[in-house]
Amino acid sequence: MEPTEEKRREIECLKSDILDHLIRDQAHGAASATRNDWWRAVSLTVRGRVLERAYEARRSGQYRDVKRAYYLSLEYLMGRLLVNNLVNLQILDSCRVALSEMGQDLENIVQESPDLGLGNGGLGRLAACFMDSLATLDLPAVGYGINYEFGLFRQRFVDGQQTESPDEWRRFGSPWEICRPEYAVEIPLYGHVEMQFDELGNGRPVWTGTRSILGVPWDIPAVGYGGNSVNYLRLWESKASRDFDLDVFNRGGYVEAVREKSLSESVSKVLYPNDSTEAGKELRLVQQYFFVTCSLRDIVRRHLAAGNAWESLPDRAAIQLNDTHPAIAVAELMRLLVDDENLAWDDAWAICHKTFAYTNHTLLPEALEKWSVPLFEKVLPRHLQIIYEINRRFLEDHVSKQWPGDIGKLAEMSIIEEGAPKMIRMAYLSVVGSHTTNGVAALHTDLLKRYLFKSFYELFPGRFQNKTNGITPRRWLKACNEGLSALIDRSIGTDWPANLDKLRGLEAFADDPQFQAEFMAVKRRNKERLARLIQERCGITVDPTALFDVQIKRLHEYKRQHLNLLNILTQYRRLLQNPDLDLVPRVYVFGAKAAPGYQLAKQIIHAINAIGTVINNDERIGGKIKVAFIPNYGVSAAEVIIPAADLSEQISTAGKEASGTGNMKLALNGALTIGTLDGANVEIGEEVGDENIFIFGLTVEEVEDLWANGYNPYDLYWADPELKDVIDWLSSTAFAPKGSFDMIRGSLLDGGDPYLCLADYRAYVAAQAKVDEAYRDPARWAKMAILNTARVGKFSSDRTIREYAEQIWGLSPVRV
Repeated sequence: MEPTEEKRREIECLKSDILDHLIRDQAHGAASATRNDWWRAVSLTVRGRVLERAYEARRSGQYRDVKRAYYLSLEYLMGRLLVNNLVNLQILDSCRVALSEMGQDLENIVQESPDLGLGNGGLGRLAACFMDSLATLDLPAVGYGINYEFGLFRQRFVDGQQTESPDEWRRFGSPWEICRPEYAVEIPLYGHVEMQFDELGNGRPVWTGTRSILGVPWDIPAVGYGGNSVNYLRLWESKASRDFDLDVFNRGGYVEAVREKSLSESVSKVLYPNDSTEAGKELRLVQQYFFVTCSLRDIVRRHLAAGNAWESLPDRAAIQLNDTHPAIAVAELMRLLVDDENLAWDDAWAICHKTFAYTNHTLLPEALEKWSVPLFEKVLPRHLQIIYEINRRFLEDHVSKQWPGDIGKLAEMSIIEEGAPKMIRMAYLSVVGSHTTNGVAALHTDLLKRYLFKSFYELFPGRFQNKTNGITPRRWLKACNEGLSALIDRSIGTDWPANLDKLRGLEAFADDPQFQAEFMAVKRRNKERLARLIQERCGITVDPTALFDVQIKRLHEYKRQHLNLLNILTQYRRLLQNPDLDLVPRVYVFGAKAAPGYQLAKQIIHAINAIGTVINNDERIGGKIKVAFIPNYGVSAAEVIIPAADLSEQISTAGKEASGTGNMKLALNGALTIGTLDGANVEIGEEVGDENIFIFGLTVEEVEDLWANGYNPYDLYWADPELKDVIDWLSSTAFAPKGSFDMIRGSLLDGGDPYLCLADYRAYVAAQAKVDEAYRDPARWAKMAILNTARVGKFSSDRTIREYAEQIWGLSPVRV
């Protein structure tokens, strides 16, 4: 179809701008430009349009002195930006045509872009979705984080085992980043606190003798859908306040001359440095303080530059702490107000408390950050004093009055945990210092109130809310699944990306054979695309007609990739013992990274790869089972895997997953969920209906009862011969040298099976049989898949952010 006159003008304008950027920025014409040159030229063309809109909006004056949300997060898992920005500017098709007319292919050009290595898992991806929704909803906001030189790590498999190498995503610069040296800030660290007295004999603590590093901000624009609003992600890079000591260099001290530079720049070098050593712990604390104080000083600068008084800070700034990583912000803002601005403690605390809100993302005690008092005293001595004072006042003014004489309650709720050494509970500091604490799924929030923060909830019941997580449909349907997006457009209209509840209109087509055929044809094409990726990355040939069973998430025991593995072994063993077994052919697809120091998680990866190698090459089973573990899983890989998935594995132990967002992305793209009643699975089940989800396993209450009554995994091991044989087979020499998987066996048996894989094994295998049964009926499966897509509109991050804005931040849209 020929483009309209308006579209033709848009296409010609894009062609002209791309060529200009090729020549002026890349020093190439169209004939000599490399694919990387084309990617940079197209990215700069798109960035220019985004920045023009941002400039026009700010020039209108409507952003002057408005209230903003400030989102503090150590992670932003952004992925690639080009296609997402083209979608949000609504020029994707025009850009594709423009490039085609210039002899280029957009899909090939996009492959030149590295994923922005600013995050690890769900926490960072959620923050990226929130940035998209904030701009789409015209809500003024800034996201603050760290501009890591290296991302988490680049994962490779050597003999089936994970190896890590640096993820140098910034090696050649990014066309999306804009350096803002005029807003650089100098940050103090270490030193000591001494009392200094004025001429009247009044003493005050002064943090002195410090070392300093420089925080340099880099901005990445975040444009909303429709292109009307643009917010910014401001990322801090650490630099030495003094780059180079020429005198030392001239005396021959070449290494010492740049020592300060190297130490300072290590702060923003790597996401999550290994904290198994004291030096690693110190670097992580410095890293957290660095990004928090840079961000707070930037917020304060903007507030004061508008002529505002300190007292109005809560009316102009809503600061959200994304998990406990930025919790030191509570103490730092108090330091800025009390020490630097000489506000009275009570006045400063009132400002602080009204400004901060805190999102909790985990129920796992080991994931709740604690820092030792000696480490704090070394790195942030003044902040330690302030935390002690916050704690003293909290215990005296609140806990002691609520529970008079209860010494146990004081110890339980104290921000300082007694021990050797004493520890600072950063989650408690976050709760005490914030006006609102929220969980990220209804079940998660309920468990926070009942267990993790039970006494805090009893003390401050009005402070706790739920904000079920969400995902942006622009990236996770419109951009990554163009075939399904086009089918939806033809069926219910084109306004659903900004109002995901409109997908309910697809319910009318769920029983329509023609629509079912089109829906499943889109799925088939997506599976063919994934099959090509598996061939390319793993060297494994898979059949797109098989059921694609997908588990993609961070590798952790509570997410139970090893339970999935036990089922794979069970099905493989059954096939070997009965080659005529009528089993639905399956491709089990995994994607996950294990933390470098998490040996059991790395052993699970090794086991999946080793067992997969044996299964994939066993001609006796006729290709009925294939196992593919895609290396270096990230956002770009997810954008291929998710649209192709038939089955979504969400099998965490009930009560361990806070929410999950992969479950939402997969359901939105027509995958059926097999899962426990954990995290957001509960709410997904409520939305899609019990008949369109496969729920199995123990509930939270049943897990509690099992532990209370005494759980011994050996009882199940000896009572279930098939389970016993599978575990023994796993730890034999059938798949790897003896001892290779002893840690897995030990965790399941002698280690007490802490995540109850054996307790849920039989229910899981039975649920998988129900999946087989449903998949054998193509019309039934198609209807279930369509209804999953149609009924998950609740899980748009637009809904989540609207709730934050209205119920926590008091933030209003600014429409230009």
